[in-house]
Amino acid sequence: MNGQSKYQPAFDGRRALWRGIGHLLTPVVRLWLQRRVTQGKENAARLGERFGQAAQPRPSGPLLWCHGASVGEAQALLPLLQHLRKVRPDLTLLLTTGTVTSAALVEQRAADGVIHQFIPIDLPDAVDSFLDHWQPDLVLWSESDFWPGILAELRQRGIPALLANARLSERSVSRWLLVPNTARWLLSAFDTIYAQTGGDAERLLRLGASRVIEVGNLKQAAPPLPADAAALSDWRARLAGPLPTGRPLWLAASTHPGEEVQIVAAHRLLKPQLPGLLTMIVPRHPDRGAVLQQELAAPDVKIALRSASELPDADTDLYIADTLGELGLWYRLAPVVLMGGSLVPVGGHNPLEPARLGCAVLFGPQMYNFSEASAGLLATNAARLVQDAQGIAGAVAALLQNAAQREAIAAAGQRFASADDTVIERLSQAVLERLPRG
Repeated sequence: MNGQSKYQPAFDGRRALWRGIGHLLTPVVRLWLQRRVTQGKENAARLGERFGQAAQPRPSGPLLWCHGASVGEAQALLPLLQHLRKVRPDLTLLLTTGTVTSAALVEQRAADGVIHQFIPIDLPDAVDSFLDHWQPDLVLWSESDFWPGILAELRQRGIPALLANARLSERSVSRWLLVPNTARWLLSAFDTIYAQTGGDAERLLRLGASRVIEVGNLKQAAPPLPADAAALSDWRARLAGPLPTGRPLWLAASTHPGEEVQIVAAHRLLKPQLPGLLTMIVPRHPDRGAVLQQELAAPDVKIALRSASELPDADTDLYIADTLGELGLWYRLAPVVLMGGSLVPVGGHNPLEPARLGCAVLFGPQMYNFSEASAGLLATNAARLVQDAQGIAGAVAALLQNAAQREAIAAAGQRFASADDTVIERLSQAVLERLPRG
């Protein structure tokens, strides 16, 4: 395996140390997982999967194990898995994720033949049980959700692993360079790393990766997010059609604590200019919806909540869409979208999803998780940068009141967001070359 002989002594020592620590921590981790169940962060009925206990038998034939940490990574992997399924119908596709929301998304959107499991917690017994059962022929990891125990055990068992859609910000490089040997050890577990951009490739090589290939961004190759046709028709009628004839509307997507207050402040600034304005908020974590409704309540702000089956009326100021898997619906309705996670130090969320659906995209300065994508959108006049509530209000007002400007930004965004439409084919070929025939 790539780099195994060069780093083998250090690899063996770190693996032994990690397994020893893991055995000691097992009782504590069990209590921690039980607490997460009570918080709604784990699925109680499927908790055994976190300890490597499979929910179903392993099918015969070759098996590809893919892992995406959360909703965004899983969403990007699904079109690739669908393509692989068409090319190799004999191939079993196992997709693991780590969150309850991502599991629900996979259940909604995965094609037939894709098995979902929760990723085992990174403890020796859980990892051993998982690998003993599933016996993957190849592993495809997505982005940067590294689990040292799992990666070490893959190497120990000689299971080849690829890292797809790899990205690494300068901030992350700075942190990893504090522990350069650990970074090199983790990256050496992958035979080949497929980077999103040339900048990502350069940063990964700087950390010690030995084989990095730039192939593009799976998220730029993904099809548009889906939407229920009946719901879309109903909402368009409710909003009396798209601009310029309908109700003025804008959306803040995947928001985090500290951002919603700024969004409401922007709404207050916009309301005198745009009578009937409806501001929609889709919190990144839907379970925050009811809390948000309480936090943002004010005499001059009428709020409706999606999870409570409430619908906006003519007097509603703020609509909190606290449900899972409906961003494709909201993006089709909102002509202007502000990406959350960008006004606070979270690193932003995928701006290509709304751009692909013809939205004029805004984001704040904290887009370091999507630095190349956000820089590319700005450079091609396909997005606008905003700093605060006043800047948001100014940009939203300009775009809602100027159809030509809004449509020009939206068209540029659609062009940019579809630039990597060959990446699925290239990654599929790389995977198939390493898999045994059925």
